[in-house]
Amino acid sequence: MAWPPYSPDLNPLDYSIWGYIESIACAKPHESVKSLKKTIKKAWDEMVKRVVDSWPGRLQACVDAEGGYIE
Repeated sequence: MAWPPYSPDLNPLDYSIWGYIESIACAKPHESVKSLKKTIKKAWDEMVKRVVDSWPGRLQACVDAEGGYIE
């Protein structure tokens, strides 16, 4: 079986992070760039932790699907 080199299921930037960061950053107006950066950093840190924690399960699901797409 060939490894799926560009599998979107194994690319957390595609399947979750960018959309989440955008939704948090745009949820309310910011008074300054500093406030926006703080919000983005907090959302990034939270999401990256979740993605890292979910990685073993996503990888196993991809193996179980024999490289096919997972939901």
